[in-house]
Amino acid sequence: MRKDTGCRNLILILGDQLTPAISSLRRADKALDRVLLVEVHDETTYVRHHKKKIAFILSAMRHFADELRQGGWQVDYVKLEDTANTGSFGGEVIRACERLSPQKVLLTEPGEWRVLEDAQSWQASLECPVEILEDTRFIATRAAFQAWATGRKQLRMEHFYRDMRQKTGLLMSDGKPEGGKWNFDADNRKPARSDFFMPQPAQFEPDELTKDVLGLVERRFGEHIGDLHPFWFAVTRQDAETAFDAFLETALADFGTYQDAMLAGEKYLYHSVVSAYLNAGLLDPMDLCRKVESAYRAGKAPLNATEGFIRQILGWREYVRGIYWLKMPDYVHANALEASRSLPDFYWTGDTKMRCMAEAIGQTIEEAYAHHIQRLMVTGNFALLAGIDPREVHEWYLAVYADAYEWVELPNTIGMSQFADGGLLASKPYMSSGNYINRMSDYCQGCAYDVRQKTGPHACPFNALYWDFLDRNQGLLGNNPRLGQPFATWKRMDDHKKQDLRDSASSFLSLLDRGAGV
Repeated sequence: MRKDTGCRNLILILGDQLTPAISSLRRADKALDRVLLVEVHDETTYVRHHKKKIAFILSAMRHFADELRQGGWQVDYVKLEDTANTGSFGGEVIRACERLSPQKVLLTEPGEWRVLEDAQSWQASLECPVEILEDTRFIATRAAFQAWATGRKQLRMEHFYRDMRQKTGLLMSDGKPEGGKWNFDADNRKPARSDFFMPQPAQFEPDELTKDVLGLVERRFGEHIGDLHPFWFAVTRQDAETAFDAFLETALADFGTYQDAMLAGEKYLYHSVVSAYLNAGLLDPMDLCRKVESAYRAGKAPLNATEGFIRQILGWREYVRGIYWLKMPDYVHANALEASRSLPDFYWTGDTKMRCMAEAIGQTIEEAYAHHIQRLMVTGNFALLAGIDPREVHEWYLAVYADAYEWVELPNTIGMSQFADGGLLASKPYMSSGNYINRMSDYCQGCAYDVRQKTGPHACPFNALYWDFLDRNQGLLGNNPRLGQPFATWKRMDDHKKQDLRDSASSFLSLLDRGAGV
């Protein structure tokens, strides 16, 4: 028989739902309902997450629990080290229901398919109903995206983005895009120089609560990838907002122009470095877009910077979430290019002679962060050209970045980076030879490989791999209109040059397969 403990609803809050206005809390009553937050082993190890990522999420959860208590909520918090912890969401919900006998379990829809599937199974083990509410923290609902996608021959972010601009009114004037264009990406491709002034993201000293978490992570997850110290992430809403305000004041104006640039030793350049806070629920996407728009209206930032930032949030972030829910659960298995090579060990160590890869991976190990071009055009580009299994690439990105949750990371990897969905998400593979990396960075300076050489043991591996990729995937990609020029160039090459490129690529991939130092 169900006992009466005075608990009406049990409200489960997940680690990426750290938002006071989340739909489950908006349905709740502080006097009658109980909030449950749980740290569970399953979530820390389903991939071997970066130590900093685990520490950030656990510390942010503990601070959020304190924020809720200070706001008058009754909060049950289960720590990872609690001896009775079952290690899973389902086990902890069952345990809480046995203790509190709620009339109902309420939760906002999980952001990841596997967690939603798990939550949908809890009903069978409980004596009370489980109600899953829509996540209203996104600008486009799942239903709205599905309605937009229905009947379209092609799904393209640019079309979705324009629709979202019109619906929200962001950067619109009299029904037309500000500045007369929807997209100023052509203005955002300049390389940076090391003598530029580089603002640093706001950094925060760990408090005692965070120090406790850091000790826990070192003890429990010391073998996971990544440096735990120094740890400077914002773990409260107030600090996350401070970090974004600092970006607005010091970096937004130059963000657009140099957003694709890469420099050795400069981890952040003009990027906001708030995606981890946004994806955990500490920041609101529409609020960020409005603040950036206000900066433009006040003359504090140019249009190419503000439009570029808003496109990343209103365009890409919302678009990839829509694709994720539209195409899961099968999307994770997509492999249109039939790539099957194992992920090289140096993705976990940064131990490679390719300086661009060493820089991007080394920074990732240190900070659980790399900006979008480092991910797309360095580590992602290499994986694509080398034919690495996209599922392994996906699991690496999911593990190593503090902002990575499957709903946002999977489409970016499977669709945009690895073209494993065959062109569903993006119109062409994002790939390049070493020339692009040389143009947008200083990584090629001092590299063991020569970016000017196309073939041979000392040539930049990206050069031969680029042409070899086109050659071996001509059946699938040969008619892609956006690849017409490179395929025409390949066709014009004499047979001897083609064979040299194939042989160089084959030699490099053979070394890669043997685990030799590359």
